[in-house]
Amino acid sequence: MNRIITLLLLVTFAGFLSCNFHNSNKEGEEQNQKISKKPLKVVGYVAGYRNFDFSSIQANKLTHINYAFANIIDGEVRFGSAEQIDETDLKDDDIRALHQLKAMNPDLKILVSVGGWTWSTHFSDVALTQASREKFARSAVAFLKKYRLDGIDLDWEYPNQIGAGNPHRPEDIDNFTHLLAEVRKQLDAQSRADGKSEGDFYLLTIATGGDQAYTNNTKLGEAHPYLDFINIMTYDAYNGLHSISGHHANLYPADGDPAPELKSEEIKSAVTSVLGHIEAGVPVEKINLGLAFYGRIWKGVQAENNGLFQPAETVGMIEYYHRIVTEYTYDKGYEYHWDSSAAAPYLWNADSGIFISFENPASIKLKLEYVKSAGLGGVMFWEYSDDYQSELLDAIDSNK
Repeated sequence: MNRIITLLLLVTFAGFLSCNFHNSNKEGEEQNQKISKKPLKVVGYVAGYRNFDFSSIQANKLTHINYAFANIIDGEVRFGSAEQIDETDLKDDDIRALHQLKAMNPDLKILVSVGGWTWSTHFSDVALTQASREKFARSAVAFLKKYRLDGIDLDWEYPNQIGAGNPHRPEDIDNFTHLLAEVRKQLDAQSRADGKSEGDFYLLTIATGGDQAYTNNTKLGEAHPYLDFINIMTYDAYNGLHSISGHHANLYPADGDPAPELKSEEIKSAVTSVLGHIEAGVPVEKINLGLAFYGRIWKGVQAENNGLFQPAETVGMIEYYHRIVTEYTYDKGYEYHWDSSAAAPYLWNADSGIFISFENPASIKLKLEYVKSAGLGGVMFWEYSDDYQSELLDAIDSNK
């Protein structure tokens, strides 16, 4: 907790200095007001391997859509592979369908996200040499042009970490930045060739891990100049690797969180993820805070503390929000709880020993308040089709 307190003090002090500086002259005050009124980004990931109608997407409530995912094949960004996600082939027709949403929102930006948990296998290899980086970057630009995209999002899970059993090497730490630099270089060259104005160049963004291991294995202070913004995956604090229940998308560190003792990890939260990125050198306005449109469910959980932070017979598996609100209900024995220290909801069924951590409109409202007060760039969420009757998206839209 010492690191958390230190970071909070640093950010508070930085904000105090910034306020005093801007208040010292009228020009500064006006500039500060312009910054504070800048619209928040709302970046929604949509999964091509989920069977839902893209025309139903409420594009007027989004600023960016990240289509998930494109693969890396023979060192290039491509669709198609012998591999599938959830037994589904991802199709380029999906991108064409997303373009139709611009009739509803002409300012909507459409990006393709490359990699993800399943398809990050080849990132370490494509980042390894100058030749492999140039080849990858050329393919990214060609892919962007072919599908008339507004940008590319890289979701490398994770540099110099095993992820889903992926190849990784210590050189990833520097090569990650080198890869971003090369993609940025070629995207900018294509932007100029296409006659784009400086403020409308093709976008380059990344999804980042929310823990200390991610910032330890990257150099975000050197990498961020090549990026338009960063989407932090501020969720999965307790997840499918943990046979102990806990909050997976809490805003603040929870009182009594036993993570250091029971899972040998730091205490995680959205706030500590953001502060860790700031400490690593990322400007606050480039940070988007991640929201989860899904929860985590543990079974066979011990009954103490209403199931929170208790040993379980299973790990925390994914459960979609639309199922949580319709199937895990009061009449089936589920009690709603709110951890005020973490600003996080959860469900507990004492009869079945089932514990569910999730996001809801109340927690999203508090996160949007934090985003605005901290001066972040906006929010992103995973994943659009997991919502229920637009409850979570509406919570974002009404509080942004």
